[in-house]
Amino acid sequence: MKQIIAMGGGGFSMEPENPLLDQYILSQSKKESPKICFIPTASGDSENYIKRFYDFFRKQNCIPSHLSLFNPPTRDLENYLLEKDIIYVGGGSTKNLLALWKDWGIDQILRKAWNQGIILAGISAGSICWFEEGVTDSFGDGLEPIQCLGFLKGSNCPHYDGEEDRRLSYQDLIGTSRMRPGIAADDGVAIHYFDQDIKEIVSSRPAAGAYRVTFENNVMEESLPVRYL
Repeated sequence: MKQIIAMGGGGFSMEPENPLLDQYILSQSKKESPKICFIPTASGDSENYIKRFYDFFRKQNCIPSHLSLFNPPTRDLENYLLEKDIIYVGGGSTKNLLALWKDWGIDQILRKAWNQGIILAGISAGSICWFEEGVTDSFGDGLEPIQCLGFLKGSNCPHYDGEEDRRLSYQDLIGTSRMRPGIAADDGVAIHYFDQDIKEIVSSRPAAGAYRVTFENNVMEESLPVRYL
């Protein structure tokens, strides 16, 4: 079964005192102590970001590691990633993430990982990257569409309630046919896919939501059921 967990926001990087989403991700592995690998490419392999990952996951029942493309742990990146149980992609610049992944061949390795049943997860840029398209601020001022890996059909918008203009910009892009219809997630929400279907949507915040945004004569926003963890 191919699995992706796309987070609109939250987790160790945004809610260090709220472990619910990250513990949910770990619980999806069938391993008692899963190997989880953090890929912080979108942040430029920020040392602070990597430290926060280890600060949280070293306290959990798992085996944490990370993949830096600025300081690779090995020449054999494919085997390094494909022996993990969970791959967790951090936030930052989606444009730079995709460019570096393509140059290093990480995009193709991640597709192999997905097809092999390794759980893929990510927040913000690490959520957008799995879809055909996403809403990004990678180009500077303003929000624009970006073409992504296309593992999941449609588009994605994280931080739907957490950043000013996200909701209006996403709806405008879909309403003017500059972006495919898709799924938006508030901060604190994770959308769990089995293949192309949503298995469930969970949240670390009681009032956080997820939405299907479509366009038929006008923009339609449908609230989706969310389970508070």
